[in-house]
Amino acid sequence: MNYDYNFGNDFYKYDGDIGVKSTVYNILAPEQSQEDQPGMEYLMNPLPIFDNPNYKGSGKLKDKVAIVTGGDSGLGRTCSIAFIKEGAKVVIVYYDEDKDAFDTKDYIESLGGECYLIRGDITDHGFCKFIVDETISKYGKIDILVNNAGVQYQQDRLEDISDEQLDWTFKVNVYGMFYLTKEALPYMNGGASIINLSSVTTFYGDPQLIDYVSTKGAIVGFTRALARNLALKNIRVNAIAPGFFWTPLQPACWVAEKIPSLGADSAMARGAMPYELASTFVFLASDDSSYMTGQVIHNNGGQVMG
Repeated sequence: MNYDYNFGNDFYKYDGDIGVKSTVYNILAPEQSQEDQPGMEYLMNPLPIFDNPNYKGSGKLKDKVAIVTGGDSGLGRTCSIAFIKEGAKVVIVYYDEDKDAFDTKDYIESLGGECYLIRGDITDHGFCKFIVDETISKYGKIDILVNNAGVQYQQDRLEDISDEQLDWTFKVNVYGMFYLTKEALPYMNGGASIINLSSVTTFYGDPQLIDYVSTKGAIVGFTRALARNLALKNIRVNAIAPGFFWTPLQPACWVAEKIPSLGADSAMARGAMPYELASTFVFLASDDSSYMTGQVIHNNGGQVMG
């Protein structure tokens, strides 16, 4: 497995249009794009590194049952695999990425783990109820819910964001999370954990992702309010705000020429592979974070601090 972050040679970030070199950064990928959201991992070049073979589980999630939306690929895949390594069973919810989903299932089974795939659209409240019903029917409980699924679309101006795009982005990123959490909560007991995916873009305001940034800000508010609402039931609710990770969402969103420079504006001057977020998911899902709720963890290479 290749852990060399430098896809080719060092590249330079330029200040403005005057062509003055500022900082050296390593790229994870060359120019590329995909047509459809949320993107297909098997089409990416290079393929993301979703598992660290040196990571050894210690039973932190033994006998737990987790639901992970968007668990077929990207950060959801790395989350699912980390949970499996820690002894959990995982219900992977995905939209239409069949090859990625079955590749993930095969990989999990090669580790001796167990997962259950459910295909469908989380913007449909009825489907979210179906996810929960299937999980309870198969495993009898829900200990962990990871609201990871999302879409993002690059638009240069607010005027370019259609009503249809705005509606869909909110439905996938916010409504789906709301529906699924609402359906799962009656089956979650003390000690359970809910993990929501926000984004670094919410904290610096990416000018080309206005609707996406708005949804990820809503997720921060949802996390904090729900955390207070559930605290005395000992159900913890936290969020992660990732920086640039090499996931299918990137080539499915950005114009091809922007891909090599994504992550360059972080203090570390690079993006990250998905496995670098795995231990954060485990931390929030396990008793290691038993006194943490309503928080947002920033894994962004120093792109946003404080």
